[in-house]
Amino acid sequence: MPQRFRAACATAAAVGAAVAGLALPSTAHAATTCADGVWKATYYPNTSFYGTPKLTTCDTSINENYGTGDPAGVTLPKDNFTVRWQTTRDFGSGGPFTFTAAVRDGIRVYLDGVRKIDVWKNVSTTQTKPLNLTVPKGRHTIRVDFVAFTGSANVKFAYAPRTTAGVDKVKPLAPTGVTAAYNPATLKATIRWSKNYEMDLAGYHVYRRTSGSSSWIRVTSTPVTGTTFTDTPFATGQTYYYEVRAVDKAGNASTGSTDIQVVSVDKTPPPAPTGLTAGNDPLFGVSLFWSGSEGMVKYRILRASSPTGPFTDLGFNAGNGSADETSPYGKTSYYKVTATDAAGNTSQSKVLAFSRPLAIPSEVSSKNNEADNGGIEISWKVSKYAPQDFRVYRRDASAEGATPERITCRPYRIGNSADYFPEYACTDTSVVAGTTYSYFVTTVDSTGRESEPSRVTSVGRRDRTSPPAATGLTATPREYGTELKWDESPAPDVARYRIFRGTSVDDSADHELVASVAPGTTRFVDTDRPDGETWVYFVDVLDTSNNSIYTLSVPANVAHVTVTELDTTPSVEAPPGAPLTPTATAAGSAVELSWSADDEATGYFVSRWNPGTQQYEKLTTDPVTMTSYQDTTAATGTTHYYWVTSVHADGSESAPGAAWAIVPPVS
Repeated sequence: MPQRFRAACATAAAVGAAVAGLALPSTAHAATTCADGVWKATYYPNTSFYGTPKLTTCDTSINENYGTGDPAGVTLPKDNFTVRWQTTRDFGSGGPFTFTAAVRDGIRVYLDGVRKIDVWKNVSTTQTKPLNLTVPKGRHTIRVDFVAFTGSANVKFAYAPRTTAGVDKVKPLAPTGVTAAYNPATLKATIRWSKNYEMDLAGYHVYRRTSGSSSWIRVTSTPVTGTTFTDTPFATGQTYYYEVRAVDKAGNASTGSTDIQVVSVDKTPPPAPTGLTAGNDPLFGVSLFWSGSEGMVKYRILRASSPTGPFTDLGFNAGNGSADETSPYGKTSYYKVTATDAAGNTSQSKVLAFSRPLAIPSEVSSKNNEADNGGIEISWKVSKYAPQDFRVYRRDASAEGATPERITCRPYRIGNSADYFPEYACTDTSVVAGTTYSYFVTTVDSTGRESEPSRVTSVGRRDRTSPPAATGLTATPREYGTELKWDESPAPDVARYRIFRGTSVDDSADHELVASVAPGTTRFVDTDRPDGETWVYFVDVLDTSNNSIYTLSVPANVAHVTVTELDTTPSVEAPPGAPLTPTATAAGSAVELSWSADDEATGYFVSRWNPGTQQYEKLTTDPVTMTSYQDTTAATGTTHYYWVTSVHADGSESAPGAAWAIVPPVS
């Protein structure tokens, strides 16, 4: 008897005749359509599937036990009848399957018309026939032919995928029909796709990545058994891509589906500013610094007089630092910084408390006043938001531990009244010349509170008295230059003596400073080469306040002397065309000579001028092979003149190159 309900189909009278031993095609029969995967069953009153079926119906499975009678709901003989089941379906990626048949009497199973199982005989017991095979991917047709010969009859057939990992190595096909919809109100993305046809499908995994990234993140913890999934991507305004991958019961995963794009709404605030710090700048106000985000983030600084507000918006700042010029002096202010991104999302830092001191004057300086009163001028700057009431203090810088005293020094505005940072000054006229003073300035606010002192500036009333001119100046020409001597100055504050040289007393434009010597020095040798020139020498006395009677316009006020040098110049001039340019330098009581090599020379001769014989005399018998020579026989306290010649292979010498050196006397 049938084990389940069958939908009866209309039948038509059988036509035609049977040909012995062959199953002839049946005549046309009213169409019966069954869904994919549902068996279309046709019943024949013979063993050759001949003629018009007695019944066509749709079966969800093949599992019949007819016993010794005919099938219910159809008029058939109890023996010698046949049933044909056929179904077509999509197997997806295919893979390993097991066909299992249990039958009494006969069964034949076909896959796409190719016989896979053949048990076709009259038997008295149920026969079981399993078969493992691989079904290719795509759509395929399975046909099951059953015959009941005589006696009891039953039939059972099923097919199922083999899902053990060691057997099934076939990946599912990639899902298709993937769509995505984003709801900006719920910030959720709904991903949908078409169902896969694989019979061993375990479900689907959904993956997500951000635009510009190649790394996928799986957003499903377990396989989704349906065809829809809702994800909540980060609401950062980024573009996300989704793909779906099918997984089977053996653990095989498909490749990814087509990527589907979703653009999220930016509801994520930027990272809150961190590390907020504050410092006081006397002119620019409270300086604020913090660490912020990269990208298009705008910052705003807010200030309140209590930790909980209300906060006043001080304005926009593009960088990671700003200054609050209007921060109240002598009070504690509370600051926080907000960060706002391009989408309008805002975060804020922790609140920072900062106690700003009373206004302290800045850029305090002092200088001698050159006016008739001869006072000392002190100047300073303040912020335009600072109190404009000041006090000036002074102490004697030379008296260690002296107590500062407030001085009567009326402040006045200097500079342009429109200057951004007002500058004030006052002049202390009660100073004593030659005394150094230290000054500082404070502010006083409307409640009478006085600020901490400013930076100290020190200055003294300048000594304007020049020391007397040097006396006793003499100049003696020597073979090594001109020796100058003078009397030591009686002034107690001599800083140095300056020696000038010129060509005349009146033409001060050419007065050249040739030396500056320490106090206590009363002798100087100008080691200029003695060549018979006439010079005018001046000795100027300079005190520690840079006072001096010497001026370029009045050189006669300074002690001066005129002297004509000795002339030590050799009477024999060096001929032109010398290939060498030697140099000579005094080194203690010796003279060091050096020159560049002459590629054509085999050696060099060094000669020295002998004033007694009025000629150059060689210092060595044989040529020197180096490009330097030390004259250790040079006398001290005179000027020496040298020739250096190149010696050629044929014994000839080049024109001489000349050099000279002054060797002072040994002290």
